[in-house]
Amino acid sequence: MPQLDTSTWFITIISSTITLFILFQLKLSSQTFPMSPSPKIVATEKTKTPWESKWTKIYLPLSSHQQ
Repeated sequence: MPQLDTSTWFITIISSTITLFILFQLKLSSQTFPMSPSPKIVATEKTKTPWESKWTKIYLPLSSHQQ
């Protein structure tokens, strides 16, 4: 039974990989992508919430209460 000749496999795989890479680069370079969006300045109204105007006391949980 003859043995399979694999001496040309390396150059075949490398050349096909390079060819695919070049084709994908050419395909991507021909695409037109939209420009990045510019930031939109939005005027936000500051609403007063009840907890912003008064000071509130923060209590520790009962489990950490020291006597």
